[in-house]
Amino acid sequence: MPSGLFALLDDIATIAKVAAASIDDIGAAASKAGVKAAGVVVDDTAVTPRYVTGFTPDRELPIIWRITKGSFRNKLLFIVPVLLLLSAVAQWAITPLLMIGGAYLCFEGAEKVLHSLQKNKTTLAEDAAIVADQDHEEAMVKGAVRTDFILSAEIMVIALNEVLDEHFAMRAATLAVVAIAITIAVYGVVGLIVKMDDIGLHMAKEGNSARRAIGRGLVAFMPKLLAALALIGTAAMLWVGGQIFLHGLDEYHIGNIGHGLHDFAHSVAGGLPGAGVWEWLINAGGAGVFGLLLGAVIVGVLHLLPGKKAH
Repeated sequence: MPSGLFALLDDIATIAKVAAASIDDIGAAASKAGVKAAGVVVDDTAVTPRYVTGFTPDRELPIIWRITKGSFRNKLLFIVPVLLLLSAVAQWAITPLLMIGGAYLCFEGAEKVLHSLQKNKTTLAEDAAIVADQDHEEAMVKGAVRTDFILSAEIMVIALNEVLDEHFAMRAATLAVVAIAITIAVYGVVGLIVKMDDIGLHMAKEGNSARRAIGRGLVAFMPKLLAALALIGTAAMLWVGGQIFLHGLDEYHIGNIGHGLHDFAHSVAGGLPGAGVWEWLINAGGAGVFGLLLGAVIVGVLHLLPGKKAH
């Protein structure tokens, strides 16, 4: 009996060691996949605050929480299961789906640019009336969740590409860990950004003079940061969308635009100090211009359809 007990305990210890090793493997794979997707994560973080900018302070965190829940649903209920299925039976379908998503991002970005060019100078009272409208809040949340879906799909595809050689259970566990970790990180940072002015206001009212000065500085700086992030978010849509679409074209050997842009960036930046940074900027700028042109074409086509127009 004691020997049987010891054997059972030994088996349990062995299983625990295997489980611990598996957890370590999943953590390592998730970390590697997350690093590869870092660029799109930054874009996601930059894009989201513009959907909250202008709302009254009491609505900011509830809106972010609604978008966060939508992001969890996007990743865990739709994107991860579909990608796992496609990775098992139809890997060929991933690229066309990504190209459709990239085209949608280009459309969204171009539409924002068009709107900013055509926008009339409204009064602050008119802007406040628009922001206070419940329908406007619903539209902004839905728009944020739609955009999150595209960016999340790109993040998860990049993560999937890092673990395609792993067995199915490892792929599933890694994608789940990446989905949860990235969602918490992105919307945690977004929440901190949009509430930083409130933190600054609190600091400006209490504490010593240095603390109050920092608080006043935050209050003055945050509107500029949010405005900059709104601009960065639109640029990120065009850059990421254009890059996704160009990558798809290259995979199908159509036009060779993406490879041509990469070669051009390499040749121009090759002899410059910080060549890697300049090469990235040229690639990103080229992809953004392509994304803007593609998005403008889509917007134009939608304008021509009966009863359809870009909003």
